[in-house]
Amino acid sequence: MENINRYFAGEVDVVVIGAGHAGVEAALASARMGVETLMLTMSLDSIVALSCNPNIGGTGKGHLVREIDALGGEMAINIDKSFIQSRMLNTSKGPAVHSLRVQADKKKYHMEMKKVIEDQPNLRLMQGEVVDIVIEDHKVSGVVTRTGGLYKCKAVILASGTYLKGMVYLGEFGYSSGPDGMFPSNLLSDSLKDKGFNLRRMKTGTPARVHKDSIDYSVMVVQPGDEEVVPFSFMNEDKDLDREQVPCYLTYTTEKMHEIIRKNLHRSPMYAGEIEGKGPRYCPSIEDKVVRFSDRDRHQVFIEPEGLSTKEMYVQGVSSSLPEEVQMEMYKEVIGLENVKIMRPAYAIEYDAVDATALKRTLEHKDIGNLFFAGQINGSSGYEEAAAQGLVAGINAVQNIKGKEPFILDRSEAYIGVLIDDLVTKETEEPYRMMTSRAEYRLTLRQDNADLRLTKKGYELGLVTEERYQRTLNKEKAVKEEIERLKNVKLNPTAEVNSKLEELGTSHLKTQISLYELIRRPEFDYEITSIFDPDRETLSREIKVQVEIQIKYEGYINKQMIQVEQFKKLENKKLDQNLDYSLVKGLSNEAVQKLNSIKPDSVGQASRISGVSPSDINVILIYLEQMRRKDLSQ
Repeated sequence: MENINRYFAGEVDVVVIGAGHAGVEAALASARMGVETLMLTMSLDSIVALSCNPNIGGTGKGHLVREIDALGGEMAINIDKSFIQSRMLNTSKGPAVHSLRVQADKKKYHMEMKKVIEDQPNLRLMQGEVVDIVIEDHKVSGVVTRTGGLYKCKAVILASGTYLKGMVYLGEFGYSSGPDGMFPSNLLSDSLKDKGFNLRRMKTGTPARVHKDSIDYSVMVVQPGDEEVVPFSFMNEDKDLDREQVPCYLTYTTEKMHEIIRKNLHRSPMYAGEIEGKGPRYCPSIEDKVVRFSDRDRHQVFIEPEGLSTKEMYVQGVSSSLPEEVQMEMYKEVIGLENVKIMRPAYAIEYDAVDATALKRTLEHKDIGNLFFAGQINGSSGYEEAAAQGLVAGINAVQNIKGKEPFILDRSEAYIGVLIDDLVTKETEEPYRMMTSRAEYRLTLRQDNADLRLTKKGYELGLVTEERYQRTLNKEKAVKEEIERLKNVKLNPTAEVNSKLEELGTSHLKTQISLYELIRRPEFDYEITSIFDPDRETLSREIKVQVEIQIKYEGYINKQMIQVEQFKKLENKKLDQNLDYSLVKGLSNEAVQKLNSIKPDSVGQASRISGVSPSDINVILIYLEQMRRKDLSQ
């Protein structure tokens, strides 16, 4: 680090480094829980920047946003203010995989969040580059800025996104940079390495932005928003969020475009070996798609608006690190982009990340007290994954300072629990993306019941207002009462009833049946049965959704709850963090190495470590029982 005279700049409880989606949720949580918080960012213009795609949510990711909201976070409230199109995905499938995804006005999203931060008590926002974290006796004591300012603190949350040693690549041309032309954070990365942190390179990328007026929409398929807008925030369920929505468009690549890419693969830094880090498997570059799926003659491309005050359009599905002149040629081979004008070229960015297996499930470093990591620095991808980690890190920084129990969500409680458990337990080689398939208990972890699952936890932490908490309790009560009422509304097999059932295409009644039982039939839903229920009160959409899902999927939900109970048994078998697994006889060598490295906090977590077999888990269970009996005999 450069020789700069340090000066005492102030003292706070928590310092948050970075103002992306992780940093913002961390800082807001910390401040709202009553501690003095300082958020330092390299640029006030990059607060919650949507540097890649201009949308929030999506499959699996939408679940995270609603869980953040239920716990008292800000992401859902902010996107409800700034969305320009809303769509519920996977509606043809079961409710477990329904996921909300909305297009954002990028500028408005930034501006609205900046207002919230500026108005938040206990939170100071400041532009400044952190170049060093001060660690004394294996514990954080402060941070140092590039201008020499020393801020003393009790906890630090590092949420640096893709800025650490950021390198942008366009073909053979590579240069030091953060995303969107921002400055990179090089000195902090060097400082972390000097302190012995194990850093690794990760890679992500983004497509080109093109001029709206240079696109031929007549050959594309219009993708409109939903007629009925479902808000992201549970606090907006009864508010009118109807607004004029902006369409997106579906088009396709062509074989001619693929040929241009194949001819220039040697100029891609990924294929030329210039980029060390691996990119996200589930969001591949167009080069990767052409190589990996060589049998396909076209790939989907979505044209998405970046906002209402700009003519920049995002070309989703065509991220690339090819040279700019190749991009200018190949983008014109997308159907409808024959005369396209590129406003910002696509690029790949490589950056430093930490090994998240060095973190606890609170996101605190195992060896350095009160140092937390959140977001892409932990090897995840996506705004939603980052925001979820930021919220958990912010909460736990305050819990540590106040000497309270850590806040940990397990895999049976939330997608956030799945996300963090995967990051700190499994060694990820590429940026981690949340998907519904990663959650074993997804039928009970639906996006529609996130408030019923998590609002009480947020209330106990002091992040959820009394109004929100009471609202959730009222919703829970209303759902239970309506289900019970439906069980008591009986239909008799009269000619009139059977005539109506025949009109609805279902079988006649032979014996008395309740409306509850009728709704369980595949061809029925809650709304249809209203013709047999003249005294039914008008309920909100969210209550009706809960009633129908809980009735229709009762058997499956009950089976999953049994699985959750079995899962909890292993999670509740705690492991000593100081246990030397080489002393546990019968474990495989690989298990000993992995267990001593990761130091799981429960048998359940140990069972999810790659290289730890079921027989190794049995050995650990036998060892724990032997230790229990030994303690009892003493």
